Amino acid sequence: MVPSMELREHAPTKPDDRAGLARVSAESRGFIVLGVLLIAANLRAPFTGLPPVLGLIREDFALSTAAASALTTLPLLAFALVSPISALLAREYGLERTLFGALVSIALGIALRSAGAPWCLYLGTCIIGMGIAVGNVLLPSLVKRDFPSNVAAITGAYALAMGVAAALGSAVAIPLAHSWGWRGALATSLVFPLLALGVWSARVRARTAPARDTAAPLHGGKIWHSALAWQVTLFLGLNSTIYYVAIGWLPAILVDAGVSPATAGSMHGLMQLATAVPGLLLGPIVTRMSDQRLPAAVVAALSAIALLGLLAAPRYAALWAVLFGLGTGAGIILGLTFVSLRTSTAHQAATLSGMAQSIGYLLAAVGPIAVGALHDAMGGWGVSLGLCTAVALLAAVMGVLAGRSRYIDNPTEHRA
Repeated sequence: MVPSMELREHAPTKPDDRAGLARVSAESRGFIVLGVLLIAANLRAPFTGLPPVLGLIREDFALSTAAASALTTLPLLAFALVSPISALLAREYGLERTLFGALVSIALGIALRSAGAPWCLYLGTCIIGMGIAVGNVLLPSLVKRDFPSNVAAITGAYALAMGVAAALGSAVAIPLAHSWGWRGALATSLVFPLLALGVWSARVRARTAPARDTAAPLHGGKIWHSALAWQVTLFLGLNSTIYYVAIGWLPAILVDAGVSPATAGSMHGLMQLATAVPGLLLGPIVTRMSDQRLPAAVVAALSAIALLGLLAAPRYAALWAVLFGLGTGAGIILGLTFVSLRTSTAHQAATLSGMAQSIGYLLAAVGPIAVGALHDAMGGWGVSLGLCTAVALLAAVMGVLAGRSRYIDNPTEHRA
C-alpha cells in the first residue's frame, strides 16, 4: 500500500541516522532525490502495465478469467509475505543494498515474465511482486532518514512519480503490443529498474539501517487485540481490495462495455495518475484536523460512486476513472496516516504498520480472484461491480470508526 506516510519518531537520532544525514549533506541532494524518484517509478509500473494486455495473454495461453486473475494476485501475496521481513533484511544487509537487491529482483522478474512460457509468466510476476514489496516498505524509511525536514515534499514527489510511471505504462501497453506483441510490451518496463540501478549503484556500498518506525514483522500482543487497530487495518485493506480489483480488471470491464482496448488502457492509466494527486495535498491537511471521520467517509464514497458509474454509465469512463483514483489514492494516504495518528510510540506504529499492510494485502489478493470467478460464473461484470461498491461502503464505515480521535493503547482518550 504505497506510499507510506511519515510515522512519528519518538527516539533520538541513532548513529546510522546521523551517518545518513552526513552522506546527504556531502553528496548531491538532487542526485539522491533522482534515485528515490527512479525507485518509486518501479513500485507500480511493472505490475500495473500487465492488465491492459491481459486479454491478449488469455488468448495466447487459453487462460480462464480466474487463472488470469492470478497474475494480479501473485504480487499481492508477495507483498503480504515479504513486507513484514523487509526491515529485517535492511537491518542485516543495509538499507541501500537491500533496495538495490529489490531493483535487481524487479528487473529479473520483468525479463522472466516476458520469456515466453506460462510458468515464466507466473514466476516472473511473483518475483516482481517480491521486489516491489521491499521497495514499498523501505523507500519511505530512506526518505524519512535522509530528508527528515522534507518528508512530505519528497513523499508527494515520489507518489507522483509512481503515478506517472504507472499511467505511462498503462497508456502505451496496447500500442506497444500491436507492434511487438504482449511480451515485448511487458519487456519495455525493464527501462524503469535499469535506470534506477544505474543511479542507485553509486550508493550500494553504503550499509545503514532503516528508520525505527519501518513496518515490523507480525507478532501477537496488544495491537492485535485492539478494535481500533482492526478498524485501521480493515479501512486500508478494503480500500486496497477495490483498488487492486480495478488495477486488474478495469481494462477488461471497459472493453466488455464497448470501449476500444487502447482507450481502456488510457483510462487505466488515467485512474492511476489520479491516485497520485491526493498525495500532494491531503497529508498535511488531515493531520491538522481534530479527527478524520469526514474525509474517510467522503473518499470511500467517491470510490463507491465511481464503481456504480462504471456499472450504470460506462461511456463516462474518464470521469469514473478520475473519481475512483482520487478516492482510493486518498484512502491509502488516510489509512497510512491513521497508523501514525492512532499510536503512541514508533515501535507501536511499526507493529500496526506491519499488521495493516500484511492483512491488507491478503484481503486485496482475494479481490481480483473473486471478481474473476464471479465474472466466469455470472457472464458479466454487474455482480462484481455491485460487490465492490458494497466493499467501498464498508470501507466508509471502517474509516469513520478509524477516523475518531483516539489512541490504540487508550481508546477513550482523545488526542490533543
